[in-house]
Order: sequence, then structure tokens, then C-alpha cells
Amino acid sequence: MVAALTVGLRGRLAPTPTGLLHVGHARTFAVAARRAGAAGLVLRIEDLDAPRCRPEFAAAALDDLRWLGLEWTEGPDVGGPHAPYVQSGRTPWFLEVWRRLEAAGAIYPSPHSRRDVEEAATAPHGDHSEAIFPTALRPDRWDRAASPGGVAWRFRVPDGRAIEFEDALAGTVRRTAGVDFGDFVVWRRDDLPAYELAVVADDHAMQIAEVVRGDDLLTSTARQILLYEALGWPVPAWCHVPLVRDAAGERLAKRSGGRAIRDLRDAGWTAEDVLTRPL
Repeated sequence: MVAALTVGLRGRLAPTPTGLLHVGHARTFAVAARRAGAAGLVLRIEDLDAPRCRPEFAAAALDDLRWLGLEWTEGPDVGGPHAPYVQSGRTPWFLEVWRRLEAAGAIYPSPHSRRDVEEAATAPHGDHSEAIFPTALRPDRWDRAASPGGVAWRFRVPDGRAIEFEDALAGTVRRTAGVDFGDFVVWRRDDLPAYELAVVADDHAMQIAEVVRGDDLLTSTARQILLYEALGWPVPAWCHVPLVRDAAGERLAKRSGGRAIRDLRDAGWTAEDVLTRPL
């Protein structure tokens, strides 16, 4: 794990309760806590993927974070002295952000499925072999809408524009719209906000000054910077932590056997072991 100094910027912990937290989560969250210092942390449960998110995983995440000795600033939208923000209860706010983007003409309705994009003959691929939404599938015009209306909405990226940002650990990062990523979904056809919109909306609302997360999300950061700009909001600082990998070099996942914080606790590891011991 790369050393991370305290910089005193308000940060956040944002677990997704689709499984038990693992060592990689613990170490990334520890970096967030160390860098935030006295500026404090917000805890936010990102539970918008309803079919996969389960309350028992959310409860386990809170227990594991407390066991690790991480402290956070309480969220005001759920009762209790140590209650987090919970994204599934924040739909009115996400709709407000969708309306702002729609009014600015930054997004458009897109009925095309992922398969449509994959099968488009001219669709190039960006990072991690992601099929880039082909410009031929962009609509020339569309009707104004008061609500998303059960169809996916995409953000129209400025093709060819380089998005560059300084990252506390990764250094200078550069992604090109239309090359590394294309028009991306901000609202899903199941009438829920997509990850990019929800994260930007909540990080702004919760006054997050620095976002600390895994370096697999560097391209997402370029997308999110475009959303911040379209909304006229200040862009936070960034710190992307190298992913923790096992002895075989594979990145950890919530399904990684024996690497869940809960499993290691049961095996007698201490919190310090979880944060520093080689895997």
C-alpha cells in the first residue's frame, strides 16, 4: 500500500452492500481516513443495485468498519447517532440533478441496450475493452421531458476532448472523450440513477473535498469531471489507491475466498493485520 499523508480534506467511505467487505476495501478506507484527518469522513451506503444489495451486508460493513477503528461523520437522513447516508432513500435529489442536466441539454434519452452498442459495427473499445457508444446512435433531436420516463439517458461527451486531472497517488491522468470512453448512462431504464450521476450528486451534496477510491475507477473520474462541469459544480481532489492483489496477482473481489474482513477476523487477524499484513 502506498503511503498516504494526512491532508485534511473532508472525505467519504462509500461501501456497496453486495457482499462482505474485503482487505482491499479496508486498506482503501484506511487511506481515506488518514488523508481526511480532522476534516472528517462521511459514510454513505451505495445500495442502488437493489437486486444485489442486501441489508445484512450493509450491517456487516458498519460492524467491520468499527472493528477497524474507522470513524465517520453521521449522515442526517437516517435516524440514530451513527447512521450513514443511504442512497436508496435519496431519489428526489437524484431526480433534481437529472432535471438540471436535462435542462442544460447535456443528456439525451437512449433506448439502445448494451448489446446494441456491442453489436454496432463501428463501436470502438476504450479502457478494459468497454464498447464505446457510437455517435451514429445519438439522436438528432428529442422531446423535452419532465421525468426520465422509463428510458435510459446518456451524457453526450465532447468528442476528442482530453480530460486531465492530478491524482494524489496516480499523478497526472489523461483520458480522451470518444476514445477512452463514450456517451455514458446517467439514468437507467429501470428508473434509477446510474453510478456516475449518483456519486457526483452525493459527493457534491455532502461537500466531499477529496474522493479516495481504487485506481480501477480512473476513467470513471474523467466521466464525472464532465458531469461536475455540466452542473457548474466545483470538482473535488482525487486519490486513487492501487488495488490490493493476492499472491497470484489477481485483484480481490467480494467473492474472493478467505479475504473478507469477517473471515480474517474469525481467523484471528487483528485490525492492524488486515491493514498491513501481506496476503
